[in-house]
Amino acid sequence: MKGPDPIAPLSLSAFLRALRERQSPAEFGLAAGARRRTPGLRREEVAQLCGLSVTWYTWIEQGRDISVSASTLARLARGLRLSRAERSYLFEVGGKRDPERPGHRDDPPEEVLACVDAIEGPAYILDRTWGARRWNAKASRLFAGWLDADGEKNLLRYIFLRPEARTLILDWTSRAQRVVAEFRAAVTAYSDDPDIRRLVEELRVGSPDFERCWETQGVLAREGGERAFDHPTMGLLHYQQVSLSLAGWSDYRLTMLLAAPTIRNR
Repeated sequence: MKGPDPIAPLSLSAFLRALRERQSPAEFGLAAGARRRTPGLRREEVAQLCGLSVTWYTWIEQGRDISVSASTLARLARGLRLSRAERSYLFEVGGKRDPERPGHRDDPPEEVLACVDAIEGPAYILDRTWGARRWNAKASRLFAGWLDADGEKNLLRYIFLRPEARTLILDWTSRAQRVVAEFRAAVTAYSDDPDIRRLVEELRVGSPDFERCWETQGVLAREGGERAFDHPTMGLLHYQQVSLSLAGWSDYRLTMLLAAPTIRNR
């Protein structure tokens, strides 16, 4: 007989119970006391810390068939002082979107951004609005009009508003279409973000090509693959693109353009 899946995700109730039992009362200014029969916090203490009724918290931890809102999960995360990873998991098992999106509160530290300098090929890091936050010297030389000059560093503005992009990027039309579909997929969780809304409206007004691509409602994962450029001084360039989210800062993505493998005739 097959047993339970050893790596199956915890339910919300089981996760909350585990969190409560491993908390130290002293860390919350509560006396440990000799009368505690179980480790960690009592249910009534968690309810008080999180601004919930004892009955409501008890029902949640018991796994009752009730609807737990995103605001309730946010109260639990703050009251229990959850780490970023714990908070993310709480919302995952709770089946709700985190309204505060803790992943983009803080910028990556300097040493994380500086990783692009250690990469052999062109590399850059984009934030959640797809503005370049860091890039290496090879990326600066490759992307004329974007990473080689002072001022605006948004990738979408470069692709749709700068004429250099249309001559640099081979098969610009299909690449532009895909980039918009990737951007739509990436920012779906931030539909109420004013910076993203302003960017989309600006581009819809300023670029008929962006408006056309946006209206197709395409949605694609941001993946790697072959990339080709016709550089004004370096000529025809081929790369293999790899794009990764930064661990701990999921709103930031590292893009690397690696030398394309040479095809040898046999």
